[in-house]
Amino acid sequence: METTPENMNLTSSDSGLSGPNGSGVDPSAPMLLSLRDITKSFGAVQALQHVDLDIPAGQVTALIGDNGAGKSTLIKTISGIWAPSSGTMYWQGKEVHVHTPRDASHLGIATVYQDLALCDNLDIVQNMYLGREDTKAGLLDEISMEITTKQTLADLSVSTVKSVRQVVGSLSGGQRQAVAVARAVMRESKLVILDEPTAALGVSQTAQVLELIRTLSSKGIAVLVISHNLNDVFSVADRIAVMYLGTLVSHGPIANYDRNSAVEMITTGRSDRVSAAASSN
Repeated sequence: METTPENMNLTSSDSGLSGPNGSGVDPSAPMLLSLRDITKSFGAVQALQHVDLDIPAGQVTALIGDNGAGKSTLIKTISGIWAPSSGTMYWQGKEVHVHTPRDASHLGIATVYQDLALCDNLDIVQNMYLGREDTKAGLLDEISMEITTKQTLADLSVSTVKSVRQVVGSLSGGQRQAVAVARAVMRESKLVILDEPTAALGVSQTAQVLELIRTLSSKGIAVLVISHNLNDVFSVADRIAVMYLGTLVSHGPIANYDRNSAVEMITTGRSDRVSAAASSN
């Protein structure tokens, strides 16, 4: 029987997973998210080709690659915006089928895109609860929403926001990024995907966002970061995954890479500096 959004549009299988495991991850435990042989085609254009990727809980995985390498297509496939043409997705060791963003949200996958999807004319609380406001006796429960918003920001060590009633349009780039991430975390996300979170940010704001990523990881939340900034990548990532022309050419622990090898793999799809183990890990 076909599943529906009401039952999460997911089917499960108890089959175990084979494949790479991250540094510091229990080999006997399934990955939080595993992709196997994921392919995505748009007519004659093959945007993703047989992608195998593992994302462990509580670690930061940096997804890197040149423009057009397939990074955005991959995260949109994980997020349920586009269904893969073929391949299998596993969530905590069980096969799942994610057909819509709502399915991904039910699993615990939240994606923060570059535009952040915030309303500049609303305050932080209103943005955090937009579309799912708390009510009490038919009225907005402003006190409850404000308390939860403050607690969520405090849990993420966001201390630069003076008031949760600030209009989002008045916030800095780093503060806006923090609000978008806090909104995702408040929905009990287990995997947070960040699309170029430090793009166009200054030095101090970038530092705030990177610290926020570290905080997410320390709380056991998996983070998948798309970034062109290798300084940021090597500052926060536990693992690297390199895309080249729609193919995942290498992924493994950050210790297996350096900046030179990362650049070589981004531009040519290979590097003699990376051990064979890194490409198969």
